[in-house]
Amino acid sequence: MSVKIKICGLTRTQDIEYVNEALPDYVGFVFAKSKRQVTPETAEQLRKLLDSRIAVVGVFVNEDIDRITSLCKNGIIDIIQLHGDESDEYIESLRQNIDNLIIKAIRVKDSESVKASCSLPCDYLLFDTFSGNDYGGTGKAFDWKLISDIDKPFFLAGGISIDNAVTAIKNMSPYCLDISSGVETDSVKDRNKILNIVNLARSVK
Repeated sequence: MSVKIKICGLTRTQDIEYVNEALPDYVGFVFAKSKRQVTPETAEQLRKLLDSRIAVVGVFVNEDIDRITSLCKNGIIDIIQLHGDESDEYIESLRQNIDNLIIKAIRVKDSESVKASCSLPCDYLLFDTFSGNDYGGTGKAFDWKLISDIDKPFFLAGGISIDNAVTAIKNMSPYCLDISSGVETDSVKDRNKILNIVNLARSVK
């Protein structure tokens, strides 16, 4: 089965045009404080322009559960990505409100942080680079050896680009590659980079 691809951090109508052409499996709208943050209103407008074959992931950091529930029930997002300090209890509370799939992001610091993540009550894990001050979006890769024994399907983030995508797929067998800054030029999404990485990832056998 070929690896899935997520293009995260879409903010503009042009971004939607690029992904509609490339057809990744997922796109991400960031609702947490970030240079790529969008409002629910913007996300709703962009969603209307998005090809229906692409699923929408909403990215949150320690968000109010009611706000996430509202975005799911209004059909603005399909999948929830928790990128903060959300606990088992938080995830269970969220599950009582909605039945959308949940991705829990782990900022990989050491093998202990990875090991502890495997028991979380989420559908997918997402491994990103640890940064002391940020919840993600560093654009830097971490030591992939730290996640070599994971048996839960996971998204691989953190510095994924055309330069390391094939290595990531062949060596790590992720469920999905999660790409944001790796398909940007001067901090905006780049059509050619999006098309190239989606085509490249789909070509790996």
